[in-house]
Amino acid sequence: MSKKNNMDKKAASRIQSNLDKKGKDQEGKRRTQSSADRNAKQK
Repeated sequence: MSKKNNMDKKAASRIQSNLDKKGKDQEGKRRTQSSADRNAKQK
């Protein structure tokens, strides 16, 4: 079983930048940011 790594703001930014370069998956960008925001509140 793999270890769960919570996404932080830095990781979300990196993923969003990569999605921007590809020019697709706008919904994925929203989910990425939402996940990072949720994890930041838990800390």
